[in-house]
Amino acid sequence: MNDGYVKHAVADGIATVTFHHPKSNSLPGHVLRDLADAITRMGADPAVRVIVLRSDGDKAFCAGASFDELLTIDTAAKGLAFFSGFALVINAIRTAPCLVIGRVHGKAVGGGVGLAAACEVSYAHSGSSARLSELAIGIGPFVVGPAVERKVGTGAFGFMSFTPAAWRDAEWCRQHGLYQAVFATVEDLDQAVDAHARELAGYSPDAMRELKRVLWRGTEDWDSLLAERAATSGRLILSDFAVNAINRFKAEAAKR
Repeated sequence: MNDGYVKHAVADGIATVTFHHPKSNSLPGHVLRDLADAITRMGADPAVRVIVLRSDGDKAFCAGASFDELLTIDTAAKGLAFFSGFALVINAIRTAPCLVIGRVHGKAVGGGVGLAAACEVSYAHSGSSARLSELAIGIGPFVVGPAVERKVGTGAFGFMSFTPAAWRDAEWCRQHGLYQAVFATVEDLDQAVDAHARELAGYSPDAMRELKRVLWRGTEDWDSLLAERAATSGRLILSDFAVNAINRFKAEAAKR
């Protein structure tokens, strides 16, 4: 439990998939794999009509890739394996036959932005600012990029990518399509997520499956595309720039 977990529950046609890591809900490789597996299994369950993706805790929604694990990567093959975890999660959401609602209760960084973008609908708390921080550590938002670009557009995705230190507040994210609605309190956020999930659970699963197929049209190559992007990140994370940047960020965080 100290190294993170993924859990799921099903009630009234709604599957809730929850992830957690004690370091700001960062994502080590085993959590990514378990998250992809949980989403895939929930999507295959005939009792499930809609999936809610959320994280535990009251701080960050997701801090992205685990810095601790990034520093253990010493070959391109290990880098590919790690970043493929993000590809697995995004593709699990994309190919699940039911709609996925994201509950974003706090800040989203890097891969966390990708998770919010991959969900068909993401509802957020007003404190859920977001940033794509990858360029600052010597890589780029390559794996999550297609999901983010699909939601916010090429211009906004590029701007986020090239300004990795800048936070976009929740309202900016709503205006650009990353979030579909923003709520002033967590209670209001949970009510909106629950109400929409219950509404969707009452609709035809066949119709929702076909609607999802329409919405994701043009992404049929993402299995190979995201694997290629994972290889790029896996190669770049080996650079001295990346190693030094991650160590510097960790040291700065430890002082706070």
